[in-house]
Amino acid sequence: MNTAWSGLIDDAALFPPGDVPLPRALPAHLGYRTAWFADLVGPFVFPAPRLGELAAAIAALPGDDVIGIGLTVPGGTPALLPALDLLAKVSAARLAAVEIALPDGAAIGDALTVLDRELPADVTAHVEVPRGALGPDVADALAAGRHHAKLRTGGTAAAAFPGEAELAGAIVTCASRGLAFKCTAGLHHALRHTDPATGFEHHGFLNVLLATEAALDGAGSDAVAALLAERTAGTVRDRVERLGAEGVARVRSAFTSVGSCSVHEPVDDLTALGLLTAPSEQG
Repeated sequence: MNTAWSGLIDDAALFPPGDVPLPRALPAHLGYRTAWFADLVGPFVFPAPRLGELAAAIAALPGDDVIGIGLTVPGGTPALLPALDLLAKVSAARLAAVEIALPDGAAIGDALTVLDRELPADVTAHVEVPRGALGPDVADALAAGRHHAKLRTGGTAAAAFPGEAELAGAIVTCASRGLAFKCTAGLHHALRHTDPATGFEHHGFLNVLLATEAALDGAGSDAVAALLAERTAGTVRDRVERLGAEGVARVRSAFTSVGSCSVHEPVDDLTALGLLTAPSEQG
């Protein structure tokens, strides 16, 4: 296993467009944890408004596994403490990460104060600011602490997908400040592509990886956007291969993970590109 890809995929099976029912999604997550690609899989992403369902769903599982939960809190910091209290009552769940929305007009400093106060020291929050609001002040405030940014890269409508220039600007902002980030939504394939069913333009997670590497090396938004727009599999694969394991690991310290409603699709893409090797394919 290439450990440069460790923790790449946060299992967001419950979220659109997958919308996998919880009684199916949890056993599947347990299966991923024992699969050959287990190192790639991060926490089980779970929405705070559905915490009332979690204890019974875990109790229905065989064995006594503890599930690492990436808790999403769309209600912002006012909803954080009640959600943490509910999760703490689920004995077979462990808080692994928090994803929290920063509503329009909310002060980033106030939000970070709450996060630092309420979260254990070993739990990182990914703060999602409204699109276009990741300006210098917000980015600097995040970079000064232990929490990361969350960039939304898609959704259930075409307008939810930022264009190359918009996403490039956010990546450059993060990279120039040493601010780590994760991406979520619409990013379960490796390459930039047009979805044949919806016509939506999807970013590719390997494009984001290469764009982040360029931004870390000081490239401007135009050059970063060009990498996000690249659709040729061989071109993207070759550039990633040239990075090598150490180069990928360096970029992954900045671009930490992808929230994906599918785990198999990113794994299959990396395997098809020759960047990941299943055990049966190893010599």
